[in-house]
Amino acid sequence: MASCFCTTKSNAKSVVEFFTLLLVLGFSCTDLSFAGNINQDFDITWGDGRAKVLNNGKLLTLSLDKASGSGVQSKHEYLFGKMDLQLKLVPGNSAGTVTTYYLSSGGLNHDEIDFEFLGNLSGEPYTVHTNVYAQGKGEREQQFHLWFDPTADFHTYSVLWNPQTIVFSVDNTPLREFKNLEKLGVPFPKSQPMKLYSSIWNADQWATRGGLIKTDWTQAPFVASYRNFNADACVVPNAPGAAYCTSSDSDTTPWESQKLDIISEEKLKWVQRNYMIYNYCNDADRFPQGFPLECYA
Repeated sequence: MASCFCTTKSNAKSVVEFFTLLLVLGFSCTDLSFAGNINQDFDITWGDGRAKVLNNGKLLTLSLDKASGSGVQSKHEYLFGKMDLQLKLVPGNSAGTVTTYYLSSGGLNHDEIDFEFLGNLSGEPYTVHTNVYAQGKGEREQQFHLWFDPTADFHTYSVLWNPQTIVFSVDNTPLREFKNLEKLGVPFPKSQPMKLYSSIWNADQWATRGGLIKTDWTQAPFVASYRNFNADACVVPNAPGAAYCTSSDSDTTPWESQKLDIISEEKLKWVQRNYMIYNYCNDADRFPQGFPLECYA
């Protein structure tokens, strides 16, 4: 059995259940915490010099030109956690480009939690594309516009992932929640560790207005910027040894048991009422035999 080092300030029932699940998956728990910077947390995986770590590891830039995009992946695999990353998206005419920030386990029956940012013409809004894969099955897309310009400054994009729920948030405002509905027969990502990936690439065959607007290469290079990555999470080692979990030292509810409170639920309703532009659960043409089970919950 591997060891799992965990810090938490809560004795809540849901936290006990969380640790019980880790034991079932082969982990045991004690106390540890960690922190790092871009160099400590990520490896550049592709782009031939187009990905750059600057300011002593405090800033990451990913660039795209006609020859190639670029990308990074986390050094660690995570099994549950709360991940925060600040992004400043490509300014100006970003049509055809896709900037990504997602968790994935890889493999045929992979789990995945996606943030994708679809570029647009100057002055037109970005589309935030979200999706959840469990055991290789996705097709759970929801898309949003934002209530601010995501190219003017950095904003914090977060994924909360615990055994009860997955929540996508921007600046602590939830966009989307995907609850664990295994009791209804809906698969939920809970047993496959995932790495975190970020990239920028050309997808002008579909990204902007269904591919009608193509990438204007005279605007290249297209550059997205990242900083202040933080993971309060269970980290699974690449080699045999101890896994460990962390929880930030705060009086707020630890991520292991966190769920939307009443205020957050109202924020979620506000976002979905005013800024959601696509929801697979409303796409009857796509699901003529009936919507996925979670759409009825």
